[in-house]
Amino acid sequence: MIEQLTSLEPGQTIIFGGDRTTTVPPELAAAFVAGDRLIVVNDTGALLHIPAQEWETATTAVGRASEAFLQVGALNDQAITNFFDVFARRLADEQIFAPIAQANAADVAQAKQRGRSTTRLVLSEGMRADMIAGLEAWRDAPTTRDSVIETVEHEGWRVEQRIAGLGVVGFVFEGRPNVFADACGVLRSGNAVVFRIGSDALGTAKAIVEHALDPALAEAGLPPGLASLVPSAAHAAGWALFSDQRLALAVARGSGQAVNQLGSVARQAGTSVSLHGTGGAWIITGEGADAARLTAVVSASLDRKVCNTLNTCVVLANRAEELVPAALAGLQDAADRLGVNGKLHVAEGSESLIPPEMFHEVVPIGRAGGDVPEPRAETIGRDQLGHEWEWETSPEVTLVIVDSVEEAIGLFNQQSPRFVVSLISDIQVEQDRFWAGVDAPFVGDGFTRWVDGQYALNKPELGLSNWDFGRLFSRGGVLAGDSVFTVRSRVIQERADLRR
Repeated sequence: MIEQLTSLEPGQTIIFGGDRTTTVPPELAAAFVAGDRLIVVNDTGALLHIPAQEWETATTAVGRASEAFLQVGALNDQAITNFFDVFARRLADEQIFAPIAQANAADVAQAKQRGRSTTRLVLSEGMRADMIAGLEAWRDAPTTRDSVIETVEHEGWRVEQRIAGLGVVGFVFEGRPNVFADACGVLRSGNAVVFRIGSDALGTAKAIVEHALDPALAEAGLPPGLASLVPSAAHAAGWALFSDQRLALAVARGSGQAVNQLGSVARQAGTSVSLHGTGGAWIITGEGADAARLTAVVSASLDRKVCNTLNTCVVLANRAEELVPAALAGLQDAADRLGVNGKLHVAEGSESLIPPEMFHEVVPIGRAGGDVPEPRAETIGRDQLGHEWEWETSPEVTLVIVDSVEEAIGLFNQQSPRFVVSLISDIQVEQDRFWAGVDAPFVGDGFTRWVDGQYALNKPELGLSNWDFGRLFSRGGVLAGDSVFTVRSRVIQERADLRR
């Protein structure tokens, strides 16, 4: 007999995963009341408490999006084009943008007071320009909705394979205001979207919705709720969103642990997921590496901290005397450009070619809470090469020396999130062997920051996927708005007398 959960007791046993148990902590038992929901994460046993109000907030947004999705199929593509055009024009309008800028300034100030990172939170003119450019790119993109991708001819009848919208996309992302433009890209292929933004940027998000997004939907004649914000700062709202079985796809961006947890919640609800959490790029030097090129690409890969920023630099031992100083010069150049000090983490066994004074010199390193005095270089375990440095203003890199490119490939495949990697080498045979051996969706021969949907493919992305949990089925690592679709089959029968 199924009964509704209305309360929890301290120490109560909860079964999960089929053969494991966990217990209810006192604070959860005290907070849980009738109407609330409890999710047990099968991967970890974590108990997630969703208050009734957060559940209602999220499911209401999904409900509006579901209704809007069913209506949008009857609308022409010009309405969707008009939405992107109006959204972009409203963001470009100084008078309309003013309250959005004010809300963002308030978000940034509050985040600084809490010692939170603001590098991705500030809605700068550059970020604003990128948002507008992204929306205009979707405005000008050819529509794929209801396009025929294949026709199979038979005698007296034919089958057309047509692209169709997938449904409602749930999108949880970190406090980056520009992600709005990325997320709305799914409308181009006939989908609806519900998003929850990190609490640091919630005020900015609400202002964008009020002054730009909702008016653009209305002016374009699209149904309200086709793109909806979950207006809650609580993590529980994200759990509730990803628990909703009406979602066709759950997309999460942010820190690795939080993204993995959200992915587990969605999978348990039976929803397909696209996770974009752990990042950090690697640069590996080959036998044909040029020192000046290495300096340039290291510097260019450290302009700011995002998922495709250089995290780990691997140098061949037989070229180390020349290439380690070149890599350090790139780190120094990046730090100089930012007006800060760089931070180096040296793998055990690789210290001999690092200037000894770097381990003893204490300098200010920019952290979320302000400058912190730290050694310019520190030693880490050789098993920590994949640790992602979430730096604030001071570029931060791991360096390790290896005996061969094959060893470097092995370390990357074992310890990295299998995401972005470059081989610096002028030898084509070496590049070809590297391409064949390295297990990553994004492989290059220069700076790592090229990995971006809008920059590389002229398509604003929802996220970039690593291969931490294996290769992706039937799509690339860039999840863009026009790659969220299903295929419908439509039959046209010319002869009425057909029988099987």
